[in-house]
Amino acid sequence: MDHQVRRRALAARLDELGIDAMLVTRLPNVRYLTGFTGSNGAALICRDDAVFLTDGRYTEQSRHEVPDCDRITFARTYRGDVAERCAALRISRLGVEADALTIAEHSRLVEALGPGVEPVACEGVVEGARAVKDDEERARVRAAQAVTDAAFEAVLELFVVGVSEARIAWELGRLLHEAGADDQAFAPIVAFGENGAEPHHEPGHRALEEGDLITLDFGGLVGGYHADMTRTIAFGPVAAELAKVHDVVRQAQQAGIDAVRTGATGAAVDEAARTPTVEAGYGERFVHGLGHGVGLEIHEAPWLGPAIEDPVPEGAIVTVEPGVYLPGLGGVRIEDMVEVTADGAIVVGTSPRDLIEL
Repeated sequence: MDHQVRRRALAARLDELGIDAMLVTRLPNVRYLTGFTGSNGAALICRDDAVFLTDGRYTEQSRHEVPDCDRITFARTYRGDVAERCAALRISRLGVEADALTIAEHSRLVEALGPGVEPVACEGVVEGARAVKDDEERARVRAAQAVTDAAFEAVLELFVVGVSEARIAWELGRLLHEAGADDQAFAPIVAFGENGAEPHHEPGHRALEEGDLITLDFGGLVGGYHADMTRTIAFGPVAAELAKVHDVVRQAQQAGIDAVRTGATGAAVDEAARTPTVEAGYGERFVHGLGHGVGLEIHEAPWLGPAIEDPVPEGAIVTVEPGVYLPGLGGVRIEDMVEVTADGAIVVGTSPRDLIEL
């Protein structure tokens, strides 16, 4: 990945942002701009150069991960080195990531910079750039989805009466690794029966029974990029209402996929998918937004939801994941990632979306 191109693109926006340089401290953003994968790093993006800062644990790692950038190893904190560079370059307005700095860290940074440098709060600057994926990023997301599809096919063989949610969650991790994932994208959601009414249920000791709906929300991680997929499976004959709800959610997901295209607002796509649930009488049980971007983070820009008026950019990868949740009975969610194009959406992945009956 060409991190220099990304840094130059950010440097070209400094005047537009009203700043002389930008300090990037959110680790996913640091990785996007430099390639650094460690747990402590920052990047100072100036008009004509950039500086990467980290502690002594990562001196050697950063030497090969960030070879195309001036590097500084600090003893305790990056603040002093940033202040020195700002003074040397006569930087008076320093952009900082407002949603990454705690109040305490902001105060310490202000003290280190001194009265000649004003920190300027910036929001969503790097995240906005990350929303549009390049060819290599899309390839990594597709690779992450490929291992997810493989793990899903394999896990279907493991459902038997009495197996627990926690066991299936553990097996999903194993199957993802066996399929070639670097890791799990996130802790999987496995919900049996009535637990499916909790959108973010944590797998427990609930044992699988005949007639249960099974919700699986999981994904693989490949090269730093995530996959995110949800399927709902019938273990034996299920209640008629749950089968009906699955049909409704399947229709809702397709309506959402059909509405995704470059320039459509997050609210418009959400409304397209929400309409079938409302018409079927389940609108109030669709309790979350329709989707989110996926990439270096499992949840990132752009967003699909009722209040999102921002247009979806071409090249983004977003989830389309409607759900209906019926307390005491169960729930259904179907989720796929899609690539956004001017002509519509391209579904990432191959796992079947119709109700699978085991």
